[in-house]
Amino acid sequence: MSVPVVQGWCPGALRPMLSGDGWLVRVRPSAGRLTAEQAAGIADLAEGFGNGTISLTIRANLHLRGVRREGLQGLTDGLAALDLLDANEAAEARRNVIVTPFWTKEDGTNDLALRLSDALAAPDAPDLPAKFGFAVDTGAAPVLRRARAEIRLERLAGELILRAGRRGAMTATSESRAVADALDLARRLVAETEAQRSVAAPAVRRRADGPAPDTSLVDWFVPAPGMHPVGYLAALEFGLLSADALHSLSLMGPLRLTPWRMVLIEGMCAAPTLPWLITDPADPRLRVIACTGAPGCVQAHQATRDLARTLAPFVPKGTMLHVSGCAKGCAHPAPAPYVLVGKSEGFGFGQNARADGLTHAPLTAAALVADPALIFGIAG
Repeated sequence: MSVPVVQGWCPGALRPMLSGDGWLVRVRPSAGRLTAEQAAGIADLAEGFGNGTISLTIRANLHLRGVRREGLQGLTDGLAALDLLDANEAAEARRNVIVTPFWTKEDGTNDLALRLSDALAAPDAPDLPAKFGFAVDTGAAPVLRRARAEIRLERLAGELILRAGRRGAMTATSESRAVADALDLARRLVAETEAQRSVAAPAVRRRADGPAPDTSLVDWFVPAPGMHPVGYLAALEFGLLSADALHSLSLMGPLRLTPWRMVLIEGMCAAPTLPWLITDPADPRLRVIACTGAPGCVQAHQATRDLARTLAPFVPKGTMLHVSGCAKGCAHPAPAPYVLVGKSEGFGFGQNARADGLTHAPLTAAALVADPALIFGIAG
């Protein structure tokens, strides 16, 4: 069985990645927010230069799939016209900032996120490893603990704090110092990691992608679809949107992207009546995560989403099933209560595990569909 290739970097608009269905282009909106005009423009670009499929990522960005090689320049020109293109690849790669979608105009979160993004895109920004990320989680309560971020800005009793990872020591900061303090902490973390790597034995040396993320299974906050003070939060099956669907959302107002494969529609005062949106908190599809799978991803050994959709009603409430096409586990790098991993001969299975390292005897998709009790221990 072939081993999946770890690229060690994320695609961007200026550095697309070739996948099984064409070129993959990642769009990183500033502070995770799209104006209605930007959302409509992205929909036009996805349809005009790609296959019209758009996906929301765990870093609250958008992937435009199936982009044709001859359409790459037209796509980047279109993104530039929408003010969605960075000055260069280095700036784009550093600007990994996830923002709480529940910010208000009064709490300063949006301004802080924009200032941090600008500082990361500046020529004098620190040289950070690929996938090194920041979370601006400075609303009334932290909600982004599930999201991977090496550096977090949060509030404690109304005061700004800075921490490394989910469990790092807290350091007080201020509105005026927060961005500079976050960049200084990033430099220290990278320097410490490099120092540790320099004395580590080659056999145990980690891939050079910065500080190791905290991937323990914790009680992460994942909101339910529904009304919030700033708008309506709706989920997308597997985070997928068609170009037409994004057009429809753009007519409702500005959009805030989330790492939960949900979108918050600003100012929306009632559940949108769009059949492809998930608005019922009890919908079983909220309990499954699945990557693109085969044949859309060249790394995947198995198709994933049809299987995940079929198994969703059997996933015990309060838990989650991750179906991954290969051992990389891109759709959910952390452990999951239940995980199926595509292998050449079927799916490996694990509990409270990550996608990599599963060694159980593979189960076929047909067997899993015929008897979900094979993994959930319940009647099929």
